[in-house]
Amino acid sequence: MSGRAQLMWDEAVTGYDFGPDHPMDPVRLALTRRLVDAFGLDQALEVVSAKPAGESTLRLVHREDYVAAVKAASADPGSADQSYGLGTMDDPAFKGMHEVSALIAGQSVGAAEAVWRGDVLHAVNFAGGLHHAMPGGASGFCIYNDASLAIARLLELGAERVAYVDVDVHHGDGVQAAFWEDPRVLTISLHEHPRTLFPQTGWPEETGAESAEGSAANVALPAGTGDAGWLRAFHSVVPELIADFRPQVLVTQHGADTHFEDPLAHLAVSLDAQRAVQIACHELAHEYADGRWLALGGGGYAVVDVVPRSWTHLVAIAAGREIAPDTVIPESWRQEVYARTRQLAPVRMTDGRWPVPWKEWEDGYDPADRLDQAIVAARRAVFPLRGLLA
Repeated sequence: MSGRAQLMWDEAVTGYDFGPDHPMDPVRLALTRRLVDAFGLDQALEVVSAKPAGESTLRLVHREDYVAAVKAASADPGSADQSYGLGTMDDPAFKGMHEVSALIAGQSVGAAEAVWRGDVLHAVNFAGGLHHAMPGGASGFCIYNDASLAIARLLELGAERVAYVDVDVHHGDGVQAAFWEDPRVLTISLHEHPRTLFPQTGWPEETGAESAEGSAANVALPAGTGDAGWLRAFHSVVPELIADFRPQVLVTQHGADTHFEDPLAHLAVSLDAQRAVQIACHELAHEYADGRWLALGGGGYAVVDVVPRSWTHLVAIAAGREIAPDTVIPESWRQEVYARTRQLAPVRMTDGRWPVPWKEWEDGYDPADRLDQAIVAARRAVFPLRGLLA
């Protein structure tokens, strides 16, 4: 093992830009990278870049005709074929779209390769986590599904069991779809209930194809779920499934849009609870996957107050340099935020809710509570398929 962790970064990923009126503002990536530097985390891990995913790599997940459509729209955005989800309100076409999307995908694939080879124990690509892209179409701000591509490369390299845990507020539908029939991949998604949020999938009954029953788990959380409920749901489902599956690599997606300030969803989770789940994922990787951990970003549209802090905590955890929640944010970063956005930056690395209290599932459940109903639905759907007690 040559190093503990690496951060995947190429400044060109900030070119993943759907335009000034789109909620996925690439400033969230730039500000995260600057906050990582402000805390000196770039000295605690390797900062590296990988080459863009090439045609053969993209075709591990994506159809040839779809890749061709992305290339055509990238060269001439006005010609985007909406039958592939391109040139839509969610996924406007832009010049260079293929190149920057392939670059982000390449970072996740390169990270997966480094972890599998043993070059590093952990790798982070917070520009990745674009989990909605389907084999034959763009969806939900996602052009190429870097998470699926990273997992597919791990399987190609010989991995027999890869677990994917997605805590974005939106269902990890693209990753689930990519491995729906593959028992070598366990996908677990915690997300706002599909009744109230895009992409209207991720019901508990979605448990994998007949050839891979029990390989998909979905915890559909009621709108308004806060810290205690979110952590209770995570710990009531994820650790048991990971312990049973015993993955060789753990891939996690950390969309920051569960936050109570996020403008596109309806959960009420704090930065402190997000940090708690990041720590839990790190611990699960060490307990069950020999420490092999690939952590990705994802959604997150409170681009100043939330995303940079959340993903800087993620990088710090991977680097073995956890940042205490009450740590004051360097003034240099706060000044840069104002210069770039004319917004006032947060002062500390916390929402003031640390430590976050929550109740273990073993402490009993309330059958009238909607959060506990969601947990029971997920457990009853998938646990028996894996020989576990629901």
